[in-house]
Amino acid sequence: MADSEMEMDGGPSGAGAPAEGESMLGMVDVLLFSIIAGLLIFWAVFRKKKKEEIPEFKKIPPQAITPRETSFIEKMKKTGKNIVVFYGSQTGTAEEFANRLSKDAQRYGMRGTVADPEEYDMSELSRLSEIDNSIAMFCMATYGEGDPTDNAQDFYDWLQEADDDLSGVNFTVFGLGNKTYEHYNAMGKYVDKRLQQLGAKRIFDLGMGDDDGNLEEDFVSWREQFWPAVCEHFGVEATGDESSIRQYELVVHTDINMNKVYTGEMGRLKSFETQKMPFDAKNPFLGTVTVNRKLNKGGSRHLMHLELDISASKIRYDSGDHVAVYPINDTTIVNKIGEILNVDLDTVISLNNLDEESNKKHPFPCPTSYRTALTHYLDITNPPRTNVLYELSQYATDPKDQETLRKMASSATEGKSHYQTWVLEAKRNILAILQDMPSLRPPIDHLCELLPRLQARYYSIASSSKVHSNSVHICAVVVEYETKTGRTNKGVATNWLKNKVPTDNGHKSMVPLFVRKSQFRLPFKASTPVIMIGPGTGIAPFMGFIQERAWLKQQGKEVGETVLYYGCRHRNEDFLYQEELEQFEKDGVLTQLNVAFSRDQDEKVYVQHLLKKNKENLWKLIHTDNAHIYICGDARNMARDVQNTFYEIASELGSMTHTQAVDYVKKLMTKGRYSQDVWS
Repeated sequence: MADSEMEMDGGPSGAGAPAEGESMLGMVDVLLFSIIAGLLIFWAVFRKKKKEEIPEFKKIPPQAITPRETSFIEKMKKTGKNIVVFYGSQTGTAEEFANRLSKDAQRYGMRGTVADPEEYDMSELSRLSEIDNSIAMFCMATYGEGDPTDNAQDFYDWLQEADDDLSGVNFTVFGLGNKTYEHYNAMGKYVDKRLQQLGAKRIFDLGMGDDDGNLEEDFVSWREQFWPAVCEHFGVEATGDESSIRQYELVVHTDINMNKVYTGEMGRLKSFETQKMPFDAKNPFLGTVTVNRKLNKGGSRHLMHLELDISASKIRYDSGDHVAVYPINDTTIVNKIGEILNVDLDTVISLNNLDEESNKKHPFPCPTSYRTALTHYLDITNPPRTNVLYELSQYATDPKDQETLRKMASSATEGKSHYQTWVLEAKRNILAILQDMPSLRPPIDHLCELLPRLQARYYSIASSSKVHSNSVHICAVVVEYETKTGRTNKGVATNWLKNKVPTDNGHKSMVPLFVRKSQFRLPFKASTPVIMIGPGTGIAPFMGFIQERAWLKQQGKEVGETVLYYGCRHRNEDFLYQEELEQFEKDGVLTQLNVAFSRDQDEKVYVQHLLKKNKENLWKLIHTDNAHIYICGDARNMARDVQNTFYEIASELGSMTHTQAVDYVKKLMTKGRYSQDVWS
């Protein structure tokens, strides 16, 4: 208002007044000029003052615009929790273990909460000592070549840079790893060591689970020793309450708008109907199947090549990356579970967390139907873990069945042995257990609470984005086998993908997917030689590598030697991508195509035998020409045998002792010249 008033006063006054002689005009002019000048100065000063005042307006407090609490300490104080269990999980197992430890706390008169380190400010750890009798537990899985899981990456980075004083912080770590991998339990070991270096107090030894052996048994054994140590440390006693503790409560929706019910989406409701970028694990893209062909010419197995259209997604990938797909369970198994438990699978329900402060409101997207939960969200085909059996035991009406289930969930030798043979070796899934134990009929809502989430399945991308920018290719073998009980078990994802034909009754076949970055990368310089070793479906990433080298050659780049060692059973049955590979060799892209047909002769021949046969050439490529080595496939046997072969070659041709040869290969790994993309 003041500014506009000044303008109104100043304008007409400055226009002059009737002249009554020069002197009078002069005096009036001076007077007017003085008034106008004064007003202008006042206006300018006032304006300046007003401008400076603008930032003084009351700001919106940060909590009003921050949707979630990033301080786990404040959250623990608010909810009276004294135990926090962090997890680093890629496939859901570490998260599952974390939930079990948090639940255990109640049996010891403590209160636990589970936390994803990605969602909180981990520098707050130093404040944990503000809470009496507090412990930070860490269930940390190791991924790939000793890397943290995606959700623990920020925590790992913070640990590397942190110089915080964690004295007064009690902690313990349980690591999840696999002994067939080079960097066994690297993440668990690092977190355990680093927390101690920062002054935190380890109240129980690092636990290490081996997924190549029996991860469940390793966890149960560690956990049964851990809790007594906690009781001793804090001077507390177990409450003796061994009864089941429900984490979620059931709400049945009888009158609900079906547009608000989840039908298989991973995150946002209706995300499969209206797709929005960017696409990731919580928001997968629906890729259209454009090609699904059988790769092998004979034999009892089904090996397949799929191409998924990603042109509308803006998804970018590099050769060596992984594509993750979300499969769905076999409807036959889902229906049989419904029949056995005598429930209407189309009942719409929500399972709501009893801990209202928890970030995890539901175990899977809710509201949804039992059918959707069992089809899209829950793992119903893997043998259930011991905690599931323990919780279900209360519903067995036969006391013998109840005792058997409880015993299998204990650390008693007899119980562990029975779980190993009756559940794991017999590959009994939840349906088989319900079929073979007629007295066990749990309520379906508790079963849905206990079963782990159905996880995405990862495949090495079998194409190069330089050549196929709008599609990702998958090469996979369909998993199907007979169990010791005479049942046929089928791999969830591969059998589902097998039936994904390009057009199904006029409808396009869609696959929910996202891409995960990998460290499995071609050398920066195209002129660097590469040695690729990949039997069976381990050929997948190398199809991408070879396509990329061919493309680089077409661009006029100098491309180094490209050597492939591939293995299959029979030349006439399962020589995957034979025509393409032979064409690449003919075009000079593949400088060497070495194929081991393991069963075409009396004595079995594998890729490592061909490596030994060509040792001089290999040693020159590695030692003189700085070649990069890539291995893809089975970790338990092939990758280990290949590594041992390289030890032998380095030892013999490099005149080294075995120890020196091992160090030589380890140095290649450190330099990124020996990479593995393996599974067990």
